[in-house]
Order: sequence, then C-alpha cells, then structure tokens
Amino acid sequence: MRHLLHGLYAITEQTLLAGYMMQAVEQALQGGANVVQYRDKSIDPVKREQQAKAIVKLCTQYNRLCIINDDIELALKVKAHGLHIGADDIDLTHARNRLGKQTIIGVSCYNSLALAKAAEQHADYVAFGSVFPTLVKPDAPVASPSLLRQACQQLRVPVVAIGGIKHHNAKKIIACGIQMVAVIHGVFDQNDIKSSAQTFTDMFQ
Repeated sequence: MRHLLHGLYAITEQTLLAGYMMQAVEQALQGGANVVQYRDKSIDPVKREQQAKAIVKLCTQYNRLCIINDDIELALKVKAHGLHIGADDIDLTHARNRLGKQTIIGVSCYNSLALAKAAEQHADYVAFGSVFPTLVKPDAPVASPSLLRQACQQLRVPVVAIGGIKHHNAKKIIACGIQMVAVIHGVFDQNDIKSSAQTFTDMFQ
C-alpha cells in the first residue's frame, strides 16, 4: 500500500463537512485522492469511531489509504491503514511498536529537516508546512520551497507539503520534487469536489 503515497492527500475537517462527510470523501476518492486523512478534533468518541470506520471501509473499497490523525487508539480500533502524528503527539518509536510494520505512519516536521531525518527511520512519510498561509493553522511555521527541495534530495521517504495549497499555487510546490500535496479547503470547500480532486491528481501525471 505504500505505493499509494503519491499525489493527492485529502484531509477532512469536521465543521466544513458536517452532515455530508462520506459523500465528500467518496467524491475525493473518485477524483483520484490516494490518501484520505480522518482529522476530527471534537470530543465525541462515538461519532469519531463511526466516521472513521466508514472512511476506512470506503477507502478500502477504492483501494486507497485511510490515515487517522493523532489518535493511535482510534487507528487500532477501526483498523485504519495508517496514523499521522505531530511532534508533540505520541512517540514515533512507540507508535511503530504498537502498530507494527504494515501500518503506515506519517510525521509532521513543520519546517525542520533535522526532525524529518530523525523521523525517517520509523516513518513512512514526512510532512512539511505550512507552505502557504492557511486558515487552519495561521501561526504555523513556514516551510520554504528551498527546504522542500532539500528534503526531497536528502530523505529516503516520501515528502508531503501542507498548508494553503490551492490549484493556482500547487505546481510551484510540486516542482520542488514532493510526492504529495495535503489539502483541506482546496478539495472539500469546492462546489465540485471530484473535479477539484482530479485537478490536483492530474498535476502529478
């Protein structure tokens, strides 16, 4: 499944997708998203488990990956394909030991190449960003194009760019050599989600 770590990496947002998350996720998959990250910061464990299970099932039907954000217990419970963690979340070595070799683990490295180099022993991909200003994390550190190019040259694992990526600016980042763009609003806050996802997917062809 690691061959799917390429192209569009779509991330859900609970407020944006309230009431129609499954339909939106399926449209993103139809548009070519290889990875869907279930990201929900709410504190409703029943809803989160139900939604995560449904997205895992949907991604499996499309032969794509479902990654759970920041919650190893949820990832284990719903048998997700992977887990994404930040620098302040669960220890990466501990996560790898609990999840095993088959589960994909991604790590947020912000704008730190040193953090990414330390992570690549146990991680399957590393994420840098924000690459552009973003409403989701307005105070996020900035990852420059030169940093992305360095990361692609020096790391052995796929590199993901995240933060403020839209159709009009994605090519500038893809040209740095990255393997994936992680997108929330650029996919899910569009009138035609499938078409928007397809546009990002086509940029990697």
